[in-house]
Amino acid sequence: MNVFMKKKFIFLAVLSFLIFFSSWNLSALSFTDISSATTTLFYNFTNENEGTSSYRSLLIPTGGRPESLGNAFTGLSDDSSYINYNAAGGCIQKQTQLSAIHNSWIADSSIDTISYTTRFGHLGIGGLITCFYVPFSEYNISGERTNSSYYTETMAALNVSYNFIAGYDFKGFALGTSVKTCWRGVPNFADNDTNAIISGSGFSQSGMAIMADLGLMLQFNFLKYFASRDPNVKIGVAVQNLGVGFTGIGGNSGIHFDDPLPTYIAAGMSVKFLPWVMVTADIKQPINLFDITNYQIFSLGVGASFEFTDYFTLLAGLELRGGNPRLSAGGEFEIRTTRINFNYSLDLTTSVSPINRISVSAKIMLGDKGRAEIQKEIDVLYNEGLVYYYSSEWEKAIEVWNKILLIDKRYDPAILGIESAKSQIEMFQKVRDSMFFEE
Repeated sequence: MNVFMKKKFIFLAVLSFLIFFSSWNLSALSFTDISSATTTLFYNFTNENEGTSSYRSLLIPTGGRPESLGNAFTGLSDDSSYINYNAAGGCIQKQTQLSAIHNSWIADSSIDTISYTTRFGHLGIGGLITCFYVPFSEYNISGERTNSSYYTETMAALNVSYNFIAGYDFKGFALGTSVKTCWRGVPNFADNDTNAIISGSGFSQSGMAIMADLGLMLQFNFLKYFASRDPNVKIGVAVQNLGVGFTGIGGNSGIHFDDPLPTYIAAGMSVKFLPWVMVTADIKQPINLFDITNYQIFSLGVGASFEFTDYFTLLAGLELRGGNPRLSAGGEFEIRTTRINFNYSLDLTTSVSPINRISVSAKIMLGDKGRAEIQKEIDVLYNEGLVYYYSSEWEKAIEVWNKILLIDKRYDPAILGIESAKSQIEMFQKVRDSMFFEE
């Protein structure tokens, strides 16, 4: 069986697994019993102030890889979904990416996302547009439908980040920010007497939010017992949705502040114990910017990935937000330049019937802007320098390794090699001087 046929087989197997479980009606279980048991178990995580913020779609998982990992993505942020989790993630992406995600949420509501991210050296730039939409139908007192439209919340974001002091061992100190705006679209409603649609009636209840995200990311190696250029530890901190919302546009009462945005602080960490096993964890603390004393309880998320081959990864996660958990499992595989993720969630937090749902994402990998070729050039030069070094031609080794530093001034092996070569030259000179040796 060739490689392409293996990929096709894995794709069909994962797809069949997810379709089977998403269509399973769980007839052997009572949702009431499940919900009651989990609520009792996690009672201390219930929050009496939940739902007091506006633009709740900002808290809905867009789906894809992050949701497969229990939304524990603040300390990982290794694909284009980073914009929704850690603004510092753009400058550590390996490839330029164009992605699309569809996530079926509660009942007929869904959320769709299109994003793009790219890198120029240590500078990362990205953007996304996401839209949450739910059908809206209005009926008169006779039960006749008088209006049919959609309630929407549409968010657009622009992101910029930079990875400072990135080197061979310490992979950098990344900082980033995203500027976001969100529009809440409320459909027009009908007159109760005439059933006629009142023009502009929904506009006064619509609103706009302006906000920003801040992110920080550290990457380094710690207790790493396998060979890889990638760091095995990442730590991330993020502040999401710092801003305000406005409503009453065009209304009689004029423009005024909306309810507070769902602002929160997140901290996360990911660790790669083996080349094919990675574990990630997050904690998120909501903050009410209008009333800091209005406490909301934190949420937790954990996830794990198992990379069985270069083109297939199995992911699983658990998120605890409120009194009920959200379990997820997904498969991620690559076919040439396309990376596809199917995610299945057993959602006891938001869904009633059915209690399971699926999200699908597709990412097109558009290349690394020649970074891999530059790394190959560095490898060739470094090996050439080693040949000179072990032939005691230290001046030539220094000359070659200095060429590397013109390409990457923080390439630690070349820096250490130059220091060692200079020490050898100095030591050899001292030996010659002590023996009164003259060339």
